[in-house]
Amino acid sequence: MVYLDHNATTPVLPDVAQAMAQALARVGNASSVHALGRDARRSVEDARERVAVLAGARPAEVIFTSGGTEANNLALRGTGRERVLVSSVEHVSVLDAVAGVATVPVPIPVDGDGVVDIGALEALLAAAPGPALVSVMLANNETGVVQPVAKVAEAARRFGVLVHCDAVQGAGKMPLDMASLGVDLLTLSAHKMGGPQGIGALIVRDGTPLKPEARGGGQERRRRAGTENVPAIVGFGVAAAGQGVAEAPRLRRLRDDLESRITRVCGGARIFGAGAERLPNTCCVSMPGVASETQIMALDLAGVAVGAGSACSSGKVEPSHVLAAMGVAPEQASTAIRVSLGRDTTEDDVSTFLAAWTGLYKRLGEPHDSAVPAPAAA
Repeated sequence: MVYLDHNATTPVLPDVAQAMAQALARVGNASSVHALGRDARRSVEDARERVAVLAGARPAEVIFTSGGTEANNLALRGTGRERVLVSSVEHVSVLDAVAGVATVPVPIPVDGDGVVDIGALEALLAAAPGPALVSVMLANNETGVVQPVAKVAEAARRFGVLVHCDAVQGAGKMPLDMASLGVDLLTLSAHKMGGPQGIGALIVRDGTPLKPEARGGGQERRRRAGTENVPAIVGFGVAAAGQGVAEAPRLRRLRDDLESRITRVCGGARIFGAGAERLPNTCCVSMPGVASETQIMALDLAGVAVGAGSACSSGKVEPSHVLAAMGVAPEQASTAIRVSLGRDTTEDDVSTFLAAWTGLYKRLGEPHDSAVPAPAAA
């Protein structure tokens, strides 16, 4: 199977699996005071340091959670801000959390490439000054578009507003530094960077108010109760320590080649977010006349795994709120798929995908949509 759905989840790295297996073989609750408990605690704190280094934060600022969704909910619900401004292309875990807590949820518009409108944000902040929270993701999970988070934070600071950044998709694919971004809260998830599923972190800048959502114990400095998942935390730490951007140039070349070859085959194909800075591994592309779900099933039968929209929609292909916010017509949005590459993706993988995609388009694509003619032979 050619796996091109890395934005949904990534393969667990071998050294992560090995470290987790060793942790599973040991007994000990990290809250116990005996030797075995202290050994488990050392493993947790070592991982905390590694995650902190990845994010450019201090270990004491790292709160381990069950994943990005819980971290986003804790950030948005725990700060106690009733006025919350979120970009209209945020992950559903942010949008749903805001709908459940904010009495005044305020959408921040984006342009046609899906980039947050800083001017509109400043106008929204000026229109109703006072305690608020702004939440803008680092990179979009569907299109890969990178947001100007540092500029968002700069605007928010002028109004004394807290800033949360969901960095789940960006971490490991681009440089990450919490101080440079200027945010107060940052969300991470291990399984997007070669770690295990079911473990994430919310990084809370020192001095930022935060009330726990889960109560019943003193774990995570009383900010998130519950016995720590030591093996998963260990795996997260190993994955975090192995991150870098060395793969970015290679992945960008593969992604750009893939997009170039698609548009040569199908002149009507649209690459969403192509006019903005994007993650090097992500391509969100339409196939005129062929529904997203049909493409995913056909490609799956051809041995290629890709995605459409968010991977958090109960296994269903649903209309993309991200593309809708970008002004994409529903009939075009319904033909989009997401191809996301990873560290194990090869040129042969890309060629296999392109062969399957081209065959499907020639069978089912809009007949009036013609390919760009090949250059004449010299």
